[in-house]
Amino acid sequence: MTTGAAVSDFYCHQALSGRVPIETVAETERALAFHHTNPSYPVHIVVIPKEHVPSLTDLGSADPCLLHEVVGLVQQVAAEVEKEHGSCSVTTNLGYYQESKHMHWHVVFRGESTEQILDTYGHHDC
Repeated sequence: MTTGAAVSDFYCHQALSGRVPIETVAETERALAFHHTNPSYPVHIVVIPKEHVPSLTDLGSADPCLLHEVVGLVQQVAAEVEKEHGSCSVTTNLGYYQESKHMHWHVVFRGESTEQILDTYGHHDC
């Protein structure tokens, strides 16, 4: 993908370097979960590898086992958000949707009530 723009990596250049303060939620030796620095939702947590990995579909030179560790941390954080709030969403972006070219996962609770969620998604789990 060539856009003509410089590659943006907020996570390496700002968050991991300490230029922007972050509030850690959980971490492993090679993965970090922290509250988004500019949240879009009541709960908005980002999970990243601590080394540069371009994206889910382009691991670059990273050890493929790193993906397993990152996804394991995503799973742990998502389970905690789901337990506390009753639901959560997990997303990652690719290609032009990926503003920061460093693999990252968003774990969010959007703030809907249980009634709003059930009205939207049905009662399949009830």
